[in-house]
Amino acid sequence: MATEIVVYMVVHQPRRLKLPAQPVPCGASSDDIIHCVFDEAMNERYFRYVAERCYYPAAETFLRLARNGMKLSIGFSLSWVYQAEQWDRSLLALFQELIAEPNVELIGVEPYHSFLFLFDLPLFVQRMRWMREELTRIFGKRPRVTDTTEMCMSACLYDAIAEAGFEAGMLDGRGWVMEWREPTHLYHYDGAPRLFCRHLDLSDDVGYRFSNRTWSGFPLYAEQYADWLRHTWGDFVFIGWDFETFGEHHRYHSGIFDFIQHLPHELHQRGASFLTPGEALDHFGAQAYQLPLPIFPTTWAGSGGMDFFLGNSAQQAIFQLMLATFGVASLTEDPKLLDLALWMAQSDNLHLIQWFGRSGSQAEVSAYFTPREWWDLGPERIIVEQQNVYRNVIRAMERHLPAQRTHDTLALPAATIALRSRGAKRLATQPAPHERELLGIERY
Repeated sequence: MATEIVVYMVVHQPRRLKLPAQPVPCGASSDDIIHCVFDEAMNERYFRYVAERCYYPAAETFLRLARNGMKLSIGFSLSWVYQAEQWDRSLLALFQELIAEPNVELIGVEPYHSFLFLFDLPLFVQRMRWMREELTRIFGKRPRVTDTTEMCMSACLYDAIAEAGFEAGMLDGRGWVMEWREPTHLYHYDGAPRLFCRHLDLSDDVGYRFSNRTWSGFPLYAEQYADWLRHTWGDFVFIGWDFETFGEHHRYHSGIFDFIQHLPHELHQRGASFLTPGEALDHFGAQAYQLPLPIFPTTWAGSGGMDFFLGNSAQQAIFQLMLATFGVASLTEDPKLLDLALWMAQSDNLHLIQWFGRSGSQAEVSAYFTPREWWDLGPERIIVEQQNVYRNVIRAMERHLPAQRTHDTLALPAATIALRSRGAKRLATQPAPHERELLGIERY
């Protein structure tokens, strides 16, 4: 029976698109294009809303628990970090205080929460290395373990995180991936990085079902959950939650905070204890077992495959537009536009329309996270306007293509051409995008 528990939580907020789509003026600069894309007023409103209900009370709770001996790990998308820097530096300071605790480990999360790994694996590796340096700078700890977007993992992704220098990655312990294997061991695919397999049922009992009054396990108390964890067979149990589980997905009155505050004591009473992922690596890494990985990514969303994000026609259209946006941005050779394309490749833009043409619990979850302001447009127009955002950006980016810029300069006075030439030389001396602090994008 398992006597060790590894807890991981991820903190993320998306950069939501501005709907209805904003027209992009002809000849708009990179900064002007970016300004037309994101609804920063909405993003700030949601950030502050979740901060009050979840981030502050949950971070304070886990800080107390860590100081009393509980070990845990937390990962941050840079999407969330940059919003905190812009709108609530006190909250960021609280999380920095939490991460500084010896019992808390920092996990490296794909910085944009994007599907870049489906577009360009070498660039994904580059950005993951940059993310590790950024998180080290911000939190003072260097991540050893990484969580890719939506906990995606595949044979190709495994190779990429190895190339990026991480010691371990994560995947959801789905039956179709694990087959006859238990998720309660460390694994590897065909190389050095180890794999933590999230225990699907025990994680979702808290993250998904805790406040569901129709669930057979309701109400769930710390004593019962500690029994379930302690009687699970294996080396350790890896539990993965959204940080928003505490106060947002399950409100304060659900008892979720009382539950987590009592859990360490109940586990201690049963002879179980916590490990950080790094400690689990050091303790169990040498005896990791081989796990074949699929070519198509597994994820912790929906039924565990990419169909959650690409399963309806609206999602498939947006994904094609993501690819086109990334392709055109790459051709412009403009670091700001490439960075914009990566923000626009956030998984959230597909998650938020999973409900289109569907019903059931997964569609209900997707609809819950769709901004309430969007619903005023109606379901059909949400889809149309979201696609229009990408179309407008692609057309605006085309004006920044090298061939188009050359064509435009033919009609310019000689003095203007000389000035632009000197400016281009200055740009060429700047660090490469992955070496720059913000990859050419302003911090909101």
